[in-house]
Amino acid sequence: MRQTITFDTFVRWLGYGLLVIGVFLLLSYLSNVLLPFAVGWLLAYLLFPLVKFVQFRLRVRNRVVSIVLTLIAVGLAVGFLLWLIIPPMMEQFSKLGQLVTNYIHQSARIDSIPEAIRQWTENNREQIQRFLSSHEFTNGLKEAIPSMFRVLGKTANIIISIAGSLIALLYMFFILMDYEYLTKAWIKIFPKKSRPFWSELATDAERELSNYIRGQGMVALIMGILFCIGFTIIDFPMAIGLGILIGIMDLVPYLHTLALLPTVLLSLLKAADTGQNFWVILLSALAVFAIVQVIIDMVVTPKVMGKAMGLNPAILLLSLSIWGALLGFIGLIIALPLTTLLMAYYQRYITREDDEEEETLSVEH
Repeated sequence: MRQTITFDTFVRWLGYGLLVIGVFLLLSYLSNVLLPFAVGWLLAYLLFPLVKFVQFRLRVRNRVVSIVLTLIAVGLAVGFLLWLIIPPMMEQFSKLGQLVTNYIHQSARIDSIPEAIRQWTENNREQIQRFLSSHEFTNGLKEAIPSMFRVLGKTANIIISIAGSLIALLYMFFILMDYEYLTKAWIKIFPKKSRPFWSELATDAERELSNYIRGQGMVALIMGILFCIGFTIIDFPMAIGLGILIGIMDLVPYLHTLALLPTVLLSLLKAADTGQNFWVILLSALAVFAIVQVIIDMVVTPKVMGKAMGLNPAILLLSLSIWGALLGFIGLIIALPLTTLLMAYYQRYITREDDEEEETLSVEH
């Protein structure tokens, strides 16, 4: 039915729009402060079922002790995975260093690299001094200093990020202590009239987030297993460890493509160690990547994520592209839950499909 839009209605919706923009700008301004809290809340959400299992199923009545035992168990699990990945990787890097050293000794016939550097410096002392006093070196130094400060700034950002991670762990611990109260009491910050809306929205968000975590975890597990099998078949170095690493990286969609870099390095290492053709080894590894990616994209993701999230595979890829472009790396993490939540909100409050289904059911009965 056609409705007349009055000036009061226009002003009200304009106020809502300005409020949403103001909240968005405030969140953007406080993002560095709110991000550790959001990460802490997400970790608490993931760990709370384990904490509840330890507290009530294992009859550890004290919540603090339950949290500590849960963190110890999770730490041991993470340590076991790192033990499967890091020692073999360090062994491969050590072998690579030995191969490079042997190549230098045999090709350049250099017994001691430091002695060769010292001898080369003495033989070319005049050219080095001339270069250091030249304008090219001075101009290059002027250009390098700002780059050095940018590197220092990035290092400071990394240190700040590590500190933020520690703060996120503190948030997680305190949220877990009063998780039930916090998940129920937060609704009181809104007026009573709007509480049903926010309660339904939070329920939808929790449901979609739970579906996404289960679905993406299953996809990552299947991908890790397939890569372990594929790398083992072609006798690739660090087959199990690399497969586990790729599975962990795929908890964020398509992040596992970064594993191509260690794959190239391991292919080079195997070629130098065994004498096989480098391109044959690399193409075999890339074939494993291609086959597993086709299986994941064509079979696993549509079946698992499409069923869990209720989204078409084309919508899955489109949502990843859009949210990744808008929010970067974080957008890839929250793309699917946000897309499903927006669609649920649109169907519930805009098109009101839920109300139409309820009316149809009532008429049939």
